Amino acid sequence: MRWKIGDVTVTRIVESTFEGLEAFLPDATPDAVLRYDWLRPFLTEDGVLKFSIHALVIETPSRRIIVDTCVGNEKPREAFPIWHMLQTGFLQDLEAAGFAPEFFDTVLCTHLHLDHVGWNTMLVDGQWVPTFPNARYLIERSEFGFLDTEGADDGQEQWARDMNRAVMVDSIRPVLAAGLVDLVTPDHVVCDEVRLVPTPGHTPGHVSIRIDSRGESGLITGDFIHHPCQLAHPEWSLTSDFDPAQSAQTREGVFATLADTPTLVIGTHWPDPTAGRIARDGGTYRLDIRGR
Repeated sequence: MRWKIGDVTVTRIVESTFEGLEAFLPDATPDAVLRYDWLRPFLTEDGVLKFSIHALVIETPSRRIIVDTCVGNEKPREAFPIWHMLQTGFLQDLEAAGFAPEFFDTVLCTHLHLDHVGWNTMLVDGQWVPTFPNARYLIERSEFGFLDTEGADDGQEQWARDMNRAVMVDSIRPVLAAGLVDLVTPDHVVCDEVRLVPTPGHTPGHVSIRIDSRGESGLITGDFIHHPCQLAHPEWSLTSDFDPAQSAQTREGVFATLADTPTLVIGTHWPDPTAGRIARDGGTYRLDIRGR
């Protein structure tokens, strides 16, 4: 799946898909979501939420960027059995699409959760090494600082702190040790067409990716929104959000800003058709996937 935004091309490379998330988004029951006809492409026939784990490749006239590197292979993730010690063909699919790991000069991490940084590294001869050896890995400074202290927040459950530590060990510290990490501000300008936008709440330093080229615009969400159903209910925060109130406030602010504009919104976890434009729908919002 591929989109053009002015002179910029965005390509989706899927690692895996799944259904559910009831434990983390309990308000999104089948009865609650099936009432919205526009949501049907993102639901099973029974009203279960559908999700995708994918990376997004951004090609600009000057930069070759990969955004959020999925779960990765051979990563110990016992808390999430569907992602534990994965063996997928993600790298082969990336190369088949024309993107060898050496192609990239930039890796962007919207945040540092396990399903967004896994292919930062790969296992070679028992050691975690950078997957993209020619790239600078850009990480928002406060996001890194939070994990660097092992996520030692009293409000976090033990499994979340354990997962943060595991991610640091196998997906962040190896690229840091290789000298490939740049810690950046939440409004960092990557190049003329690409910049970061602060969208905190899901994590302390969460960012989204804004693209502007030749009068056209796009936004790659990261996880400030997980599923399009949250357009209809911006107040639906994940139980795992670092700050659920801030997460809801971020969604409402971004939706209000982008509603009824031509900005293409590309969901980091949205399954096919993955992208659309935000439209007002009474007192809330919906996703318009026509002409995406």
